[in-house]
Amino acid sequence: MLYEYIKEQYKESEPIFFSDIPSFDKPRPEISRELRILVEQGKLCKYDTGIYFIPKKSVLKNPVGPSADTVARYKYIARRGKVDGYYAGNSLANKFGISTQVPRKPEIVSNNVAAKFKEISIGKTIYILRRPVVEITEENYRILQLLEMIKIVSDYMDGTYEEAGEKIKEYILSNDIKKSDIDKYIKLFPLIVYKNYYEMGVENVFT
Repeated sequence: MLYEYIKEQYKESEPIFFSDIPSFDKPRPEISRELRILVEQGKLCKYDTGIYFIPKKSVLKNPVGPSADTVARYKYIARRGKVDGYYAGNSLANKFGISTQVPRKPEIVSNNVAAKFKEISIGKTIYILRRPVVEITEENYRILQLLEMIKIVSDYMDGTYEEAGEKIKEYILSNDIKKSDIDKYIKLFPLIVYKNYYEMGVENVFT
């Protein structure tokens, strides 16, 4: 039953989190034992503690698993239809088109982080994780990452404030963000957000 469920719900090389697997009215240690047997049979591979995947055969016949970025995204940003975080730092600046720099340590803001700041390793990549100023949801993550971008814009922009401001305005319009949305959350961010917001003329997009 467990393997049939996994085959139906997950694609090859997609991260499978133990915490997401239903119990099927069995004790959790029993589910853990069944997963261990599936790994021994070669039907699953273990990526890390509590993380598995259905192996995908490569041309060299070696099982191919998820990338570190995929595991990080599933674990800290979104999976199974639930949003828990967003990229920050250079990764976010890349998303906005404000920077072309490649982040050495990708940064993520996530509900799934207890500490205010921590570094973790996934595969061979080191990630910086931060706790959010408010719980991240499907309804607010676009607004929160907008304010995050305004906060860090001067640290990552390749061009001018005006150019960065235009990219931010494009994001606001494409995501149908209202001024009331920004007003609701901007007070949770440092004063630099207010400063950058007005210096880049972002408020003009609402006039």
